[in-house]
Amino acid sequence: MRRHVRPIVCPPQCVIKDTYIKREIPVIHPVVTINRQHIVNVPRHIYQPITRNEVVDPGYPGNNWGWGPGSGSNPGHTRGCGCGCRR
Repeated sequence: MRRHVRPIVCPPQCVIKDTYIKREIPVIHPVVTINRQHIVNVPRHIYQPITRNEVVDPGYPGNNWGWGPGSGSNPGHTRGCGCGCRR
């Protein structure tokens, strides 16, 4: 003969099934654009014309050399003539 026994009830076991749903969260990345202007020094050549008046003396009449006395071997070229040489 069978006797009725009281059943033992165990605590429940959990079975978890994970599912994922996307949720967008805004992430802001600021980008700063900097426009730079660099100064570059560039030479600008300016030519300044200078005009000089010179008097060329052909020498004394009758002189065989064709230039004035005391002028050395270069006619019309003396110390302080303004040409920039060191004579």
